[in-house]
Amino acid sequence: MVIPGHGGLPCSWLADVASVAPFVTGYKAGGYPGISTATMIRTPASTGQVPVDPTADRRRQLASFLRRHRERIAPAEAGVRTGSTRRRTPGLRREELAQLCGISPTWYTWLEQGRDVSVSPAALARLSNALHLTPAERAYLFELTRKRDPDMPAAGQADSPPPSLLAALTAMTAPAYLLDRCWSAVGWNPRAERLFSGWLAGTETNLLRYVFLDPSARDFIQDWENRGRRLLAEFRAETARHPDDPTLRQLVDELRQASPLFARLWEDQSVLEREGGLRRFNHPLDGALMLEQVTLRPGDRSAFTLVMLVEPSANEVAELQE
Repeated sequence: MVIPGHGGLPCSWLADVASVAPFVTGYKAGGYPGISTATMIRTPASTGQVPVDPTADRRRQLASFLRRHRERIAPAEAGVRTGSTRRRTPGLRREELAQLCGISPTWYTWLEQGRDVSVSPAALARLSNALHLTPAERAYLFELTRKRDPDMPAAGQADSPPPSLLAALTAMTAPAYLLDRCWSAVGWNPRAERLFSGWLAGTETNLLRYVFLDPSARDFIQDWENRGRRLLAEFRAETARHPDDPTLRQLVDELRQASPLFARLWEDQSVLEREGGLRRFNHPLDGALMLEQVTLRPGDRSAFTLVMLVEPSANEVAELQE
């Protein structure tokens, strides 16, 4: 079958037109019989849609965040004297906040307008202090700008565990310990020290050094090599959060030199989230043990991990024995 008035072109020509329509602009659908808007695939250029720019979107979020928090803080709370003048602007004025931070009012206005302006970590820190942001709000501010908070511990610098976490360890009845970002134990309770007597009762508190370098770990941890493989894959995921930490790099280099198993597993490039699950041990006093590991992360964005070993449920034990 051919199409009248089209030079004897076959009907299949319509399908060919539909297939190339996305690459052709300027068509008026009503002027071409047999071609409807349903058969033409619209491109961003033809529909007026603009691709989302992640950087511009972050600038808009930053502008909204700053404006909302500026409007929420009372002048008196920020130490600004307003006198008896009636204020039409809720919270602080832009000029007042800029003066508190020691920055240009014009530059700050551009920030609230979402313009593409450079912002230094020091200026962000002053804005955070002037707006009385909480730790979570401050961290969000720096994440939006992809800047590093100058008040955060430097790479490789020891971060003291929060007293609340140490108190939580004491209150727990199950074996529990606290790891820092290098996976060295910085706190544990008596039951954890009894369970991991070959590790926590000694002088080497780093979990990786214990697992891969201490001969007693092979006897204590059932299925030692497989557990070491999973442990290392979880640790690799952790190192991605601190890529420039010299202490982490030094630890990895040391273990690669000292442990052939660590060196081989490190080259596997396996990555896993640190998860819980059943763990089996051969305790020198209590014999064979099976416990369930529970891993918790504090909500204050710290580099610490809380690990507990609890009694598994009857269903988990039954499923394992089937």
